Amino acid sequence: MLPDLPPLPALTRAEGELIDRYLEAVDLLGRINPARPGDTYLGLRAAQALVRKATELRDALALMHQRGETELHGDTLARALRVLDGERRAARVMLPPDGVG
Repeated sequence: MLPDLPPLPALTRAEGELIDRYLEAVDLLGRINPARPGDTYLGLRAAQALVRKATELRDALALMHQRGETELHGDTLARALRVLDGERRAARVMLPPDGVG
């Protein structure tokens, strides 16, 4: 049985879209990270997909701005990222410790 996760904080639809697109881009960047071992073709595919995800991320931010959501509420969005395993996912973008690949 999976452990109970804390509930997502209340987000607007646009904030939820921003979080989803951001995490998708982070996942792709983790697959492209040249400091980690992997296949160049898989990295290429991830880089190609990143272009589309970056556009979707831009569109999510533009929609927020158009709706008058001009401020990012960092504490709330950080809680949402943590619930959605953002720390682990973002760690793949970082340099691994020496000797770990």
